[in-house]
Amino acid sequence: FQASNPGQFESDSDVLWQRGHVPETIVYHGRVGINTDAPDEALVVCGNAKIMGRVMHPSDSRAKQNIREVDTNEQLRRITQMRLVEYDYKPEFASVMGIKNT
Repeated sequence: FQASNPGQFESDSDVLWQRGHVPETIVYHGRVGINTDAPDEALVVCGNAKIMGRVMHPSDSRAKQNIREVDTNEQLRRITQMRLVEYDYKPEFASVMGIKNT
């Protein structure tokens, strides 16, 4: 990629990077790989990642409202209807991901 100006990154074919709607943001339409040239998700980091701040996740209580207790007997009944499984990772996946106990 080349940067023709600080807010625009261009490849040979399409403009994939652009300024975000929020100040000081950049948007990339595609997959990003760090230490890999074959990312298979929106962001793939092969190596350690250091985070100097908070990680927000849809499961984070800070992103929720109207949190309330539920009927535990009803929830246990629903759990007994779930399909529970055990599995082993495929060797090729485990080796790429650095998983030793498959």
